Amino acid sequence: GLGCLSFGGMFGPTTETDSLRTLDAAWDQGVTFLDTANRYGEGVSETVIGTWQKTRGHRPHIATKAAFSDDPARRIDNRPEHLRAELEGSLRRLGVDQVTLFYAHRHDPQIPAEDLAGTMQRLHEDGKIGGYGLSEVGPYTLERCHAVHPVMAVQNEYSLWTRMPDLGLIQRCAELGVAFVPFSPLARGAFGTPMADPASFAKGEFRGRIPRFRPENWPHNRTRLEAFHAYAKGRGLTPAALALAWLLDRGTHIIPIPGTRTADHLRAWAMAPEIDLTDDDRSEIDCLLPVGWAWGDRYDDNQAATVERYS
Repeated sequence: GLGCLSFGGMFGPTTETDSLRTLDAAWDQGVTFLDTANRYGEGVSETVIGTWQKTRGHRPHIATKAAFSDDPARRIDNRPEHLRAELEGSLRRLGVDQVTLFYAHRHDPQIPAEDLAGTMQRLHEDGKIGGYGLSEVGPYTLERCHAVHPVMAVQNEYSLWTRMPDLGLIQRCAELGVAFVPFSPLARGAFGTPMADPASFAKGEFRGRIPRFRPENWPHNRTRLEAFHAYAKGRGLTPAALALAWLLDRGTHIIPIPGTRTADHLRAWAMAPEIDLTDDDRSEIDCLLPVGWAWGDRYDDNQAATVERYS
């Protein structure tokens, strides 16, 4: 899959032309699953995908999300009327009558998981969505929702520097037959070529708020990452492709959605599905990037406030 967050400018300035070129390159590489959300550029990402479909005639599988609210008293809103209205807006921007997958972008603690699942079931029965998913949830919310109406996918951050889902969520998805969709599988560009550099982040870019990129943490993280980059180069691979191959190696139900603003970056990891890790690869990667190696949290306190904890 392709994550389309960056089309909305979240990683710095971009243009519709660049985004369309990236979508063309992704399609040419066999990517048929696009992941977006109404909040990515406040509709910009969805609009670009809609334009791309209309002008190219392609029909990919599309996942979009909703839940965030502009109401300061209710940051996350899973009420039926909110989710339905937000979905209708997404369908208009995308130029489709149905999306393959519709996520609750976050679980609203004021809405029981069973009620959220009921809302999604009705949207499915109405033909608006092919199925529903959950994002940044714990295993307990997955279980409660799945008992009401089957969950199609769970999307949480997961990569070689964010391993929380290993504490039961990935396993529970496999047991229930639910796809697990890792977002930020390339660690916000840390596995990119060149490696992400906090000094080059655009002013106001959200990565600047992430503790792992702060001056007190980043030098320690960069040292580890440089060793991984060198290992990938020694294998004749890009760090991005090797990082994605590691994810694909974790389970057949795992569908990573790396994102990029440029077609050139996409080409750096397109060969990931063709990489077969050896036991030596797995052992060396575990030594270079052991569980818990990253310094700093993946979110600041404000960003983490809407995420379910389960450890």
